[in-house]
Amino acid sequence: MSERDETVISYSTDPQTLTPEQLMGFFVGWPNPPSAATLLRLLQSSYRVSLARDGERVVGFANAISDGVLSAYIPLLEVLPDYQGRGVGSELMRRLLAELDKLYMVDVMCDDEVAPFYERLGLRRAGGVIQRNYARQSGQE
Repeated sequence: MSERDETVISYSTDPQTLTPEQLMGFFVGWPNPPSAATLLRLLQSSYRVSLARDGERVVGFANAISDGVLSAYIPLLEVLPDYQGRGVGSELMRRLLAELDKLYMVDVMCDDEVAPFYERLGLRRAGGVIQRNYARQSGQE
């Protein structure tokens, strides 16, 4: 068993005590990713958050935005590359969906190649439309 396999991941829901230093390394492959400081603001402003930690380091997160009455949208699920394939993303989503289970609808827009991941968690495919302003991808003014 490797050291990586022995790592114990803990889960929490409170981003208020996080620092940008704990949020480094996300958004791999994004051409203009949000900074760690922007990610911290994003998480702290979300309706609900699910965090995965290895010690003090955040190794994964999922967030939801919502009206708190009928609907929520899950815009982001991110797991650091070294922690992918270990069930972290599935656990983050299970925990976040449990937080949202009183709502009528919870929506996720994703690329076709990752839709099977969400289907395994009980979500169904549906049509949708999107608008993207890639000049604002970093979240900076």
